[in-house]
Amino acid sequence: MNHLDSVSLTEKFAQFDETFKPRRVAHLNGQVVKLVKAQGEFVWHHHEQEDELFFVHSGAITIQYRDRDVLIKAGEFHVVPKGVEHCPKADELCEIVLFEPDNVVNTGSAADSDMTVDEEPFI
Repeated sequence: MNHLDSVSLTEKFAQFDETFKPRRVAHLNGQVVKLVKAQGEFVWHHHEQEDELFFVHSGAITIQYRDRDVLIKAGEFHVVPKGVEHCPKADELCEIVLFEPDNVVNTGSAADSDMTVDEEPFI
C-alpha cells in the first residue's frame, strides 16, 4: 500500500470473516489502526497502560462496564480509559476500527484467554 493512497474500510473489511481477530491496516506515531469484526461477547479485561478507541464502521457494539453499558452505533466512537475493566459485546455482526498503541494485546489483562491473538496480520 502506498501511504499516500486512501484506504477503503469497506474493501478491507471484505478481506476477512473471522470475528475478534484484528487486522492491522496502518501505523502512525506509535499507534496502530486495526480492523476487527465482532459478534457475540468478548472477554472481560482491562489494559493497564493503554486507552482504546472503538470507532464503529457498521453495526453496533456495546462496551459493557461493571456499572453501566455504552452502546456505540455506526459512525460513532468511544474511548475506553486505561485500567478500566470492560467487555465488548455485539448482538449482530459489527465492524470496528480500533486505534491503540502498537504493543497492545487484544485481551489485555486476560492474556491467557483463548481469545488472545498472537499475530495480527497487516492487510
